[in-house]
Amino acid sequence: MTIVRLGYVAMSVQLQNSSPSQTMTYKHYSTFPDKEAAKRKLERIASSNLQNCLRLLRHNAAHDIHFFRLSSRLIPLATHEDLAGWDYLQPLQEDFAAIGEFAKKHEMRLDFHPDHFVLLNSPRSEVVKASLHTLKLHYDMLQAMKIDPVHRCVMHVGGVYNNKEKALETFIENWGVIPKNIQHMIMLENDDKSFTLHDTLYLCEKLNIPLAFDIHHHLAHHEKAAWEEDWERVLGTWKDSPLPVKMHISSPKSESQYRAHADYINPGMFMDFLKKVKGSTEQIDCM
Repeated sequence: MTIVRLGYVAMSVQLQNSSPSQTMTYKHYSTFPDKEAAKRKLERIASSNLQNCLRLLRHNAAHDIHFFRLSSRLIPLATHEDLAGWDYLQPLQEDFAAIGEFAKKHEMRLDFHPDHFVLLNSPRSEVVKASLHTLKLHYDMLQAMKIDPVHRCVMHVGGVYNNKEKALETFIENWGVIPKNIQHMIMLENDDKSFTLHDTLYLCEKLNIPLAFDIHHHLAHHEKAAWEEDWERVLGTWKDSPLPVKMHISSPKSESQYRAHADYINPGMFMDFLKKVKGSTEQIDCM
């Protein structure tokens, strides 16, 4: 028997006025003559985002949803170079703690998916440095929630840079200089354009990183369509994780827009997947 828990990403179409991604542009921030006042404004926006997160978690608990991806935009401008040194965590301690306490009480799995510009396989050191800065933000937010950061951030392998084999090796080289606490936070996901399931498995098995399998991405971009042949390898990447297997599922919008997400999941596609993985592992958390 395999238990499958369903989750969703950041926003609810059921709960009104609950955006966790309210923001302020840097252009607007720049218009404030008093930068300390501008930071207080950013903190108020961040507090509202976190309180909306808590509203979403309460909604989830009422509907027996125990898996949720947090927005990476909880704190506006947190990684902007002109706000270096801004201690945004201290005034938000209570908000972060409330989310962590509620998630723990209701046995909810929370995680992040940093934005596409987080590239650990970039050949440019400044890009890797900026990516680590963003990942450190996610690590600090998890710590503020008192959530174990291990395997809480899923991300893509990165860019191809005109040579996929070299890009994979660059990821391995860069991985060696990434701090251990950040390494332990990361999961990798196969994508729909660049790195297939096999490419991602290569890295995950070599570096002991869990693979969050995305079936839609696999169908859009693969070396061989039969993902079932590698399912045991996917499960094997989770053998040392304290968390159940994580995966993503969505359906193509149309044949002509195959990579785009449809509004709903094709039930036949989902049921076919469930039949094939039944009994292979105790639990799958499906985003």
